[in-house]
Amino acid sequence: MATVDVATGIRSRIEVRDLDMMYGDRVIQRDLNFAVEPEDIFVIMGPSGSGKSTLLRHMIGLVPPARGDVYYDHTSFWTADAQGRQRILRRVGVLYQEGALWSSMTLAENIGLVVEEFTDLPPATIREVASLKLALVGLAGFEDFYPSEISGGMRKRAGLARAMALDPDILFFDEPSSGLDPITSRRLDDLILELRDSLGATVVLVTHELASIFAIGTNSIFLDDETKTIIAAGNPTKLLHECRDPKVRRFLTRGGKDGS
Repeated sequence: MATVDVATGIRSRIEVRDLDMMYGDRVIQRDLNFAVEPEDIFVIMGPSGSGKSTLLRHMIGLVPPARGDVYYDHTSFWTADAQGRQRILRRVGVLYQEGALWSSMTLAENIGLVVEEFTDLPPATIREVASLKLALVGLAGFEDFYPSEISGGMRKRAGLARAMALDPDILFFDEPSSGLDPITSRRLDDLILELRDSLGATVVLVTHELASIFAIGTNSIFLDDETKTIIAAGNPTKLLHECRDPKVRRFLTRGGKDGS
């Protein structure tokens, strides 16, 4: 059963409980326990190779953990039957690192494929849904463009439109700013904030980009690649000022950021 905060009465949207991550006999992370609250922008951070993207894959059902479970509200994901998992995944949208768009399909067709798979809507309505989602991310009029015909930042926004195709209340982003220039990256951060505020979505974000972490993160965990577990948790800006762990401080002060 998912955690309920006694002080606030708010039920956790997502809870990761006693989770171990392994590749064969090699431990990647162990004893992971944390909760993501409704409308959080929750950052999974840590050095390269610490298992951030692997944790995301466990949370969205791509790979089962070596031990432990992920709960969506009251429902255990990994002990649920196929139908139960499908009901959970129907609430989830995912933006992968490179957008993961089908290059042979137009933007509208990429979005429509998701809607077609999970609904019985007619083609004309699916096209309308695709146009609406593209408009939400600032790509109105680009329905018939192919991924190769637009910029990297636009492909990320198109990937976000596809992640939103089924009106999910939980969005997972894997390195959304990877490969983007600082201005485009900031625009994407602003878009994530706007969508969270307008749609009431909960966001789980894997990133190493400090600008994004401090601009939009409301809560976070830090995965340590040496002790192989969480060594810090909380609001990233608060961790910057208050966390004494040298690994966390080095990570959060890269590039001379000191919070001043």
